[in-house]
Amino acid sequence: MTFIDKHNSGFNTRAIHAGQDLDPVYGAVVPPIHLSSTYAPEAIGKLRKGYDYGRGTNPTRDALQNQIAALETGNAETGFAYTFSSGLAAETALLMAACEPGDRVIVGNDVYGGTYRLLDKVLRPWKLEHQVVDMSNLDQVREALSAGKARMLWVETPTNPMMHVADIAALAELAREFDALLVVDNTFATPYLQLPLQLGADVVVHSTTKYMGGHSDTIGGAVVTENEELAQAVNFQQFAAGASNSPLDSYLVTRGLKTLGVRMDRHVSNATAIAEWLSEHPGVEAV
Repeated sequence: MTFIDKHNSGFNTRAIHAGQDLDPVYGAVVPPIHLSSTYAPEAIGKLRKGYDYGRGTNPTRDALQNQIAALETGNAETGFAYTFSSGLAAETALLMAACEPGDRVIVGNDVYGGTYRLLDKVLRPWKLEHQVVDMSNLDQVREALSAGKARMLWVETPTNPMMHVADIAALAELAREFDALLVVDNTFATPYLQLPLQLGADVVVHSTTKYMGGHSDTIGGAVVTENEELAQAVNFQQFAAGASNSPLDSYLVTRGLKTLGVRMDRHVSNATAIAEWLSEHPGVEAV
C-alpha cells in the first residue's frame, strides 16, 4: 500500500494517491477490482501476500481502507480504517466490538434515525442501555455522564438531517474525564471539513454512501480509529460477522473519494450563496 506522509501532502493528494498503488503486472494507474472469493496460497500454510478468503481480506477493500485512514488521520501508518456493507453495519461492528451487555451508551437526541433504531430495537434487547441527551448542551452531557458509568459517548455532528452541531473538543474532554469512548459520526462534514480524531475523538464512523461515495450508486460504511486494540476488535467483527463491503462497492467509494475535496468546495459555495440570498429575503425571518 502507498503511505502518504501527512506532513508533506494535502488532503486532495492523499485522496488521490493513498492506497492506490500501480498494478504490479500491467502498470494500471487505477487499482483493479479483485472479485475473487479465494486466493491460492504460495505453499501449504503460507498465504500469498496475506490474502486467503475475501470476507476477511481483499486488495480492493484494503486500498479503500488505507485511503480512508489517510484522510481521517492524516497518515494511514498511524490509523486504522475498516469498511462495511453499510453505515449501520459499521456502527453495529463498532458497538459489538467496544461494548458488552449491560454497558451504557449516551447518544445525541437527533442522531440518524437508523442509528437510534439500532440502539433501541436491535441492541437494547441485547442489554445495551442508551440514554438520549442534547449534545450541544454540555451541562446535560455532564449530568448524564455523572449519573452512571458510560462506555461510550456517541455524537453526530452535523446531524442528519437537522444539521445541529456539537463541540467535539469539549465533548472529548468530558469523555476523558469520565473514561468513556467518544465516537463521532463524521458523515456529513467528511474529513475534508472536519477531523474529529485530531479534536480528541476516539473513533469516527461514516456512511460512505453519502459524500464519500458521492454518486448515489453505492452503499457502505467505515470505522476509523488510532486505538490499535479497538481496531483489532473491529477488524475481528468485520471478519467474524461478515458485514464487509464488496470489491465493487470498495472501488466505487475509492473513485468518489478522489473528487471529495472539489465536490465539498462546491457544496460549501452553493450553500453559502443560498444562505446569503435567504438572509436578505424580506419573506424570511431567520436562516
